[in-house]
Amino acid sequence: MGILRLHETENADIDEFRRMLLSCAAGHRRKDGDDLRDRDPVISGAGNNDALEKLVCVTSGVSYLGIAVVNQLLVHGYSVRIIVDNEEDVEKLREMEISGEMRLTNSIIEIVMSKLNEIESLANAIDGCRGVFHTAGFIDPAGLSGYSKAMAEIEVNASKNVVKACGVTPSVRHCVLTSSLLTCIWRDHSCDELPFLIDHSCWSDESVCLNKKLWYALGKLKAEQSAWEVARESGVKLATICPGLITGPDFYRRSPTSTIAYLKGVQEMYAHGLLATVDVNRLAEAHVCVFEGMKKTASGRYICFDRLIESRDDIENLARETGINTSTIIGGTSSSNRARFELSNQKLFRLMSRTWRCFNE
Repeated sequence: MGILRLHETENADIDEFRRMLLSCAAGHRRKDGDDLRDRDPVISGAGNNDALEKLVCVTSGVSYLGIAVVNQLLVHGYSVRIIVDNEEDVEKLREMEISGEMRLTNSIIEIVMSKLNEIESLANAIDGCRGVFHTAGFIDPAGLSGYSKAMAEIEVNASKNVVKACGVTPSVRHCVLTSSLLTCIWRDHSCDELPFLIDHSCWSDESVCLNKKLWYALGKLKAEQSAWEVARESGVKLATICPGLITGPDFYRRSPTSTIAYLKGVQEMYAHGLLATVDVNRLAEAHVCVFEGMKKTASGRYICFDRLIESRDDIENLARETGINTSTIIGGTSSSNRARFELSNQKLFRLMSRTWRCFNE
């Protein structure tokens, strides 16, 4: 089931938010080697201690999902340190530093450079933060719209490093990692013993991902499993969110690499009733909700989606948004001969219903 019954968040324009982000507070920027802890953050409104208690960090903060997560955190009163890993992204944000009408008077906005393959650099970057959101927004370093086996290994190492850095940083209390629904659904579907229900307890089969050359699914699977292993060893309180295909305003142009990579094997996903999507803003809201819930009892994995691609209209909309032919999605499968599984995100739905009810009381 989806989370359609939840309170709908406003579908904010991502470009407008980008312009707002840099104008709503003075961001401190550093190059590698600067000591993050020696800085005096620019705080607008709230007292220093109160603001720092609400300071969290978002990796890949200029990615499609990263921007949406930052936006939701700001809306809910958090101050945000955005991690970028190259000067080009810093320059992009500097170019967006245009005067804007919207200002968040109780927030800190910081931008820091840090390499996800350097634990010490990461630890310096997240020092002072109460939580870390690792959104894992990777692009093909070769500049191609795809996701290779080498990229899968890059993602695994980055996730391990982020969790390790959380473990050696005393201020960090919780870590939320963005995984993928693909870590739950890729199994040997010819096996008669597979359970009908697919929920947060299900894991994809690594051998299936390898055999089908599903590198994106493999990367997400190994990255999440590695993160859990490191978290257990280091005592980091970790939660992971496993979203369907991330959609939203102009999502394909903004995030082509992950979209194309996610849809590899799309015919099989559709044939088994496992092709699901989630709006980027709703997914961002889920990230904040899980983080809030971790302060109490929330933990583990959470499947997140709000739409199953089943009807002809859904297929045509997805095809139009991605430029993929409808026949490529459907293949030779008709609705009458589809082997059905049921996706469940009831764990997340219950948490979000409870958490946002408390917020609104």
